[in-house]
This record gives sequence, structure tokens and C-alpha cells, in this order.
Amino acid sequence: MSSEETHDGEKYPKRPLDNAEDWEWMKYKDQMRVVWKERQEKKLKRQEEKKAKRRRVEAEENAALKAQQKTWRGRKYTVSVALPGSIMDNAQSPELRTYLAGQIARALVVFSVDEVVIFDETGSTKGDSTEGSFAGVGKKGQANVQLARILQYLECPQYLRKNFFPMHQDLKYAGLLNPLDCPHHLRADQKSPSGGMVSNYTPSKKKGSCVYIGLKKEARVDKQIQAGLRVTVQIDEDENVEHEGKAIQGTVVAPSLPREQQGIYWGYSVRLASSLGAVFSESPHPDGYDLTIGTSEKGENADDAQLSSFKEGTPNLTSGGIK
Repeated sequence: MSSEETHDGEKYPKRPLDNAEDWEWMKYKDQMRVVWKERQEKKLKRQEEKKAKRRRVEAEENAALKAQQKTWRGRKYTVSVALPGSIMDNAQSPELRTYLAGQIARALVVFSVDEVVIFDETGSTKGDSTEGSFAGVGKKGQANVQLARILQYLECPQYLRKNFFPMHQDLKYAGLLNPLDCPHHLRADQKSPSGGMVSNYTPSKKKGSCVYIGLKKEARVDKQIQAGLRVTVQIDEDENVEHEGKAIQGTVVAPSLPREQQGIYWGYSVRLASSLGAVFSESPHPDGYDLTIGTSEKGENADDAQLSSFKEGTPNLTSGGIK
């Protein structure tokens, strides 16, 4: 039985005539089984070659990234900015008040500010928390709390906002705000440290906790943490975030780890102060701020000022208000 070539260059056994003997048809079927088996083997071989090539490319990219990370220099110091909430009173409408807070948040991110303190110039602030219900976004609303709330909202990753920020009048015009696109607002395919919220679900063996990090599946960490807390999770290097099988394995790390080890900006914290003096007396740093800079239209030129040096301290930039 002869063979004939097809359009793709492969040879197939010649099909017998319709009135051929049974043994000819059996021989033809056996030959076709051999041909199809060879085709499947070639197809599997091509797929394995593609997978091996993809693994080599990924290994080269990971090696290049690790080599680059070794050259990165972490940042030990932090930068704080103190702002009066009265600057919100300059806005002429509730929409502009919200947009002004968004512009402030953008400036904080551009200059890698780690802490922003909102202080009350009049010293009449009753509470130092953004929890609860306040006057809202009206023209005469409580500007200190509103500014702090909007700054917190923008700093939080998008996939966690609905968990930490319920419906509130201060966020009525949040749709006008531009996204900050901070380094810790990660994409679904990134394996950098991720911000997440501890879920109520407990692993079957009751070891560790599950953390929602914005992906289709939650990350599993080795520590038992109270549900509802916001944490930073370092995803293991050998984990595939795109795989839909088992849970992602990670480790809870300090929020300062990306900044200190890799020099990656990891957002800012917001603190409310009842007065200008409380900005310094209630500082979260045990030794206070190492360098304090006050801004004023009556001050000296910043280019001519002599500033003390610092390596691992905490400089503070304080701005005056309109009152």
C-alpha cells in the first residue's frame, strides 16, 4: 500500500477503495493509528519546548530582578508633614473641598511622605479619630476630620476600601478623586508585598489566618491574626499568583519592610492632632522628630537655610494655616 503526501508535508497511508478487502481496511486503520500517535507525540514535544522556553525566560527575568534588588538601597528615615485642616475652608463648594484633599494626597505620594498630621489651629477638636458621624462635606463641616478621612480613603488600596470605609457623607464626592496609583496599589499579577485584610475564614487545621489581598484566592499566612485588621503580606517567591489551585502562601511583615529593605514607597499614615503642640508631643516616634521645618510667607528662603543632616531620623515639615 503506497503513501501520499498532504498539504502540510506529512505522509498518510493511502485510503483503500470502498470495495477493498477487510484485511486492507484493517491494515489502513493500523497505519493511521501509528500516524496519529506520532502526531500527538510531536505536538506534546512542541508544547514541552514552549514550556521550557517560558521557564527559561522567567528564570532569567527573576535572576535579573534579584540582581537589581541587590543594588536597591532601602530608606531608613521617614518624612512627616503637618497640615492644618483649615485649608479646606478655602474651597468654595463641597466638590472643591473633596478635590483639594485629593490634590494634597497626590502631593504627599509624589514626595514619598510617610506620615501626615492634620492639626486644629483653634484647639477645639474634641476627638482625634475619624470614626463616627460628623458634619460631612458641607461648606461649614468639620474640615480636620474630613481631610483626614479623604486622605485615608485614597491611601487605601482600591480592593480594600469597601471593607474599611462604609458609606459616609465625607466621601460623597469621592468619585471626583483621581487615583494615586501608589506602589502598594498592586496589580493582580504582581508578587511584591501586598496589602490585605484578615478575613473571618479560618484554615481547616486552624493554623494561621487567611488574608484577602485583592486576588481571586486568599493568601494563607502562618500567624493567627484578629479578623478585620489591615496587614502587609509578603508572597513567597515560588508562588504562582495566576494559578487557580491551592491558596497563596505568604508571610505577614511590617509595613515599613518595603521601604527599609527595597526603598519602595508604601503609603502614608494619617494622624489627627488637637493643636500644633500636639503634633510634636504626640509623635509616634519615641525620640520625636529629628528635624523640624516650619513654612511661612515671612520665613527665610529655603535655598539659603542651613539644615542639620540626618541618616535614620524623622524630619517634619509643618505648614501654617489660614487662621
